[in-house]
Amino acid sequence: MENSARGGTRYMWYPLLFEPILKEKIWGGNTLQKKYSRKLPSVKIGESWDVACHPNGTSVVANGPLKGQTLRQLIDSYGSQLLGQEVQKRFGGKFPLLIKLLDATEFLSVQVHPDDKYAALHEGGQPGKTEMWYIIHAQPGAQLIYGLVPGTSREEFEQAVMEGKLEKYLRSIEVKAGDVLYIPAGVVHAIGPGILICEIQQNSDTTYRVYDWNRLGDDGKPRELHVDKALDVIDFSGRLTRDKLTGLSVEEEGGRRTYYIACDYFAVEKIECRGSIYEKGDGTKFFTLTAVEGQGEIVYSQGNQPFKGGDSILIPACLGDYVIRGKCTIIKAYVPNRERDVIAPLQAKGFTKDQLGVIAGLFEGDGGEK
Repeated sequence: MENSARGGTRYMWYPLLFEPILKEKIWGGNTLQKKYSRKLPSVKIGESWDVACHPNGTSVVANGPLKGQTLRQLIDSYGSQLLGQEVQKRFGGKFPLLIKLLDATEFLSVQVHPDDKYAALHEGGQPGKTEMWYIIHAQPGAQLIYGLVPGTSREEFEQAVMEGKLEKYLRSIEVKAGDVLYIPAGVVHAIGPGILICEIQQNSDTTYRVYDWNRLGDDGKPRELHVDKALDVIDFSGRLTRDKLTGLSVEEEGGRRTYYIACDYFAVEKIECRGSIYEKGDGTKFFTLTAVEGQGEIVYSQGNQPFKGGDSILIPACLGDYVIRGKCTIIKAYVPNRERDVIAPLQAKGFTKDQLGVIAGLFEGDGGEK
């Protein structure tokens, strides 16, 4: 511990790694073992919750003096030192994000998520679920479901679900490694076979399964569907479905940074490090860093923390400035002040407001700091 500028005590923070929370799914596989040499308890691991603080899975620290403590315990003990002053003010003691890796060897169910307002009314006050996908790996020709065929009506959709013939109304797109998709609440979606994804999302596990390809679960029975709720929240207008995100890239000494999303709930950047990338921590928010390729280390005032491909690192808000050093590709996520963290730095690089419009969510909504 050390004395803070306000006279209290502040923990001597360091970058936190966690034990992954592995979840077996009927559509899962063992790509995490092949890609990142993870030891898996089965060949049907569909989800790895890598940074989580949720009733259905809470991360346990895997490194350093705090090893063995849960993320929930750390938040309860240290609050804004870990979360950041702005995040603490907005979310209280709740951790706002959930970071996952998903491995699909079959199609997931076709599903949709509610927004905050609907979830508050129908899911016991739980938050809604907006998410994004970064495609880490995709077999040649791999496809996923993203939105509906334009013009699909609620009546046509409901009838097709009842008849078990929904496929013709689903918008299928081919994906490759490096593609980025934004899935706000209300957009119908399903990951397809042969795809490994890094998912950044609101801290919610609320999913409405609307179609399951007429297959049976492990118990030989159809899995539960949530058709009525799904129909309530699906965006049939197509307004929320976007193309793959191109983002805005900025060359920096030591690599490149691409801004993809800055919505109410999270901002996402891709950092391609080919030396040293300097990162600023000012105590307002935490960061998560997921290494999807390569390896390196986080260098901070008190030392350094090595990482390898597949690792997710939580940077506490009070860590201070740090450096990412190595040859790696990292997905960085945080709760943004959009004006300060995204708009101002990009405008300083010469980008116009029209150009900034390719960043998903940047000028939409009113739930967070602008």
